[in-house]
Amino acid sequence: MLVEVLFYVFGTILIAGALGVIVSRNAVYSALALVLCFVTSAAIWLLLQAEFLAVVLVLVYVGAVMVLFLFVVMMLDINVEKLREGFTRFAWLGWLTALAVIVEIAGVVWAGGGLGIDASKGGADLPANYSNTLELGQVLYTKYVYPFELAAVLLLVAIVAAIALTMRKRPGHKVQDISKQVAVRARDRVRIVKMESEKRS
Repeated sequence: MLVEVLFYVFGTILIAGALGVIVSRNAVYSALALVLCFVTSAAIWLLLQAEFLAVVLVLVYVGAVMVLFLFVVMMLDINVEKLREGFTRFAWLGWLTALAVIVEIAGVVWAGGGLGIDASKGGADLPANYSNTLELGQVLYTKYVYPFELAAVLLLVAIVAAIALTMRKRPGHKVQDISKQVAVRARDRVRIVKMESEKRS
């Protein structure tokens, strides 16, 4: 009974946080609402006895990705007013996209005969020596090893592409010349000047 109550409480908070992400006009507030969504999702994972996934969700997404995102949002000093100009012209496209996503999700749920989960039954009792980390690793590296490797390759390509876009030559862009920095000599940078000492009167 307590688990069901906590699930509905966390689910309500999660939905409210998700609405805050898309409704908030400030990017920083949206990022903070997304942090709330991640933490609440981790709590739901804990209710499902998936401690490893909950810890990874908090450490990776909240502790690294979202902190980096907040730094980027706050340090870029984005002109929000300029971005909002002409926003209503593309509102219809956003509504059509949202409607398409809702129809697709509803179609998948309806075609699959519901979510396939019997909410009236709780989770199965697990032995004391059960490790969901071990089970996850066995499934991930046996049954889903090819999708896992494909995702790793896609992430690697994305990282290389991001670096290539960042390091491309463009006007006004200052870059370091590592070879010149390494080949520099002390006498080219420092000049020692000898002066006669003066006596105080």
